[in-house]
Amino acid sequence: MTSFADDPCRGGLLPLETALARILAAIDPLDADEWLDLRPAIGRVLARDVHAPVDLPAFTNAAMDGYAVITAGLTPGTPLTVVGHALAGKPFTGMLRPGQCVRIFTGAAVPRGADAVVMQEAVRRDGNQIHLQHPPQPGENIRPAGGDIRKGERVLRRGERLTAARLGLLAALGIPAVQVFQRPQVAYFSSGDELTPLGTPLAPGRIYDSNRYSLHGLLHSLPVAPVDLGRQPDDLERLAACLAQAGEQFDVVISTGGASVGEADLLRRALTRVGELHLWRLAVKPGKPLIFGRIRRAWYFGLPGNPVSVHVTFTQIVRPALWHLAGGRSFRPLRLRLPCRNRLHKSPGRLEFQRGRLIPGVDGHWQVEGLAGQGSHQLATLAKANCYIVLPAESSGAAPGDVVEVEPFETWSTDD
Repeated sequence: MTSFADDPCRGGLLPLETALARILAAIDPLDADEWLDLRPAIGRVLARDVHAPVDLPAFTNAAMDGYAVITAGLTPGTPLTVVGHALAGKPFTGMLRPGQCVRIFTGAAVPRGADAVVMQEAVRRDGNQIHLQHPPQPGENIRPAGGDIRKGERVLRRGERLTAARLGLLAALGIPAVQVFQRPQVAYFSSGDELTPLGTPLAPGRIYDSNRYSLHGLLHSLPVAPVDLGRQPDDLERLAACLAQAGEQFDVVISTGGASVGEADLLRRALTRVGELHLWRLAVKPGKPLIFGRIRRAWYFGLPGNPVSVHVTFTQIVRPALWHLAGGRSFRPLRLRLPCRNRLHKSPGRLEFQRGRLIPGVDGHWQVEGLAGQGSHQLATLAKANCYIVLPAESSGAAPGDVVEVEPFETWSTDD
């Protein structure tokens, strides 16, 4: 277990990069794995490298409909005799001879002796003979055996996530099951006496409990097993008991609310009763009051209560941490440099994530537009946004036409 030498409750705000580096250094990936068939393995993280058991393609085949020919000795105007057909799954079994051709369809095995496929649009057929418009080159319109992947070649690496394309690749190689890391067990809850369950009329001063639904969506995009612990009241004893029990049962515990400074913000005190506080407060807007610590077997993330702050701190801190815990390779968000269409206001001091929309310009190139309503409580703006505009701590905003850094919500990548 890692602890930090400096007191996390003293000093200034911690830069995002520093906080994330400390968190990733503290967390060791889970080492348990399991075998899964391909369909349930979608979205999971590979626990072992995968090598090709066969060539892909497994045999030399036609890239399009046409005629399989022998290129040697072909001269314009010389007719070729059609001696058979080759279809996908029904190959021509004979040996092709000079002066002959085989009618062939896409995906069918190229007959022995043939070294090119002439596309049917470049052929004039007259009964049982064809006339070529031009002589083909060796290898034309042919997919050679092993041209995509050679037998024994490493095709996927440990730590890579199984996407739809990767699942298709494994199936094409005839691999029915893979070893994947087990999913971290992640518990989450919201805290606050003001929170009201959905379907219940709001009393004065109360709000609906939205953060748990945001966390539900954010967690389900990751290879983890989430469990909703519901809403917890503003009661120090009950919060401490909830954290202690969750710390024994789960790999990660996430809460929202009760993370900032104040008499009613109890989660930091509850954590210090039952676990360890490793760091607190980020130099980020929105999302300054983030808690990271340890409770028995579980890592703990205490996120702010404002809904936009939850989204920012989860995507920038919790998501890469969970990805690392799940055995994934190094995580980094996709960042683009794009011109901004409107003025952005910001005070220097903290790294800021403003909500924006990616919009195609009249010239077809993408631009970004900052949205009105940048308060950390304004969920409507977050729902309209499809990206963050990432403004450095020293930035004082941006003028129309300035190039800014943009992080799309739905597109992310891993280091190769």
